[in-house]
Amino acid sequence: MQSSEKSYFVHQTAVVDSGCQIGEGTKIWHFSHLMTGCKLGKGCNIGQNVVISPQVVLGNNVKVQNNVSVYTGVTCEDDVFLGPSCVFTNVINPRSFINRKEEFRKTLVKRGATIGANATIVCGNSIGEYAMIGAGAVVTKEVSAYALVMGNPAHQTGWVSQYGHKLTFNEHGEATCPESGQRYLLKEGSVSCI
Repeated sequence: MQSSEKSYFVHQTAVVDSGCQIGEGTKIWHFSHLMTGCKLGKGCNIGQNVVISPQVVLGNNVKVQNNVSVYTGVTCEDDVFLGPSCVFTNVINPRSFINRKEEFRKTLVKRGATIGANATIVCGNSIGEYAMIGAGAVVTKEVSAYALVMGNPAHQTGWVSQYGHKLTFNEHGEATCPESGQRYLLKEGSVSCI
């Protein structure tokens, strides 16, 4: 169902609660639920069977694949990709018989980062710009910008470019993305685009 009054698309099976902010060109697909108070930027794509909880913020051009629940406390900056069935948490020690809503820990996924299918992001951690989290990884600590992490618990196995290619650094700590030609510098354990 697309209304001529709206600048975004909502499939007829999706539920969008009142009080959601949805940017122009965003698409919300089958059986998804956007809860009151969430904010979605322009050009987002919300796949099938997705839940966006209250106070979640998604920047522009965020892609959320099928079966993802984005819980209160999560913020995704522009151009983030959330792979199918990836998982976020927001309480570090949940118990069904104890209300810990006041203990939600924030998770920040920075610009351009990718979280692979079935990965789990333990709350209270930040994922750096353009980082890539491998499929099935369990992230239990901060992830640096451009880092490639995988495994359980997740550990860094290398660095990637903004285009998602693994970087190989020379003796001067420089690398070039094979697709974009962008150059990168590895210095003191951090990567930056030069």
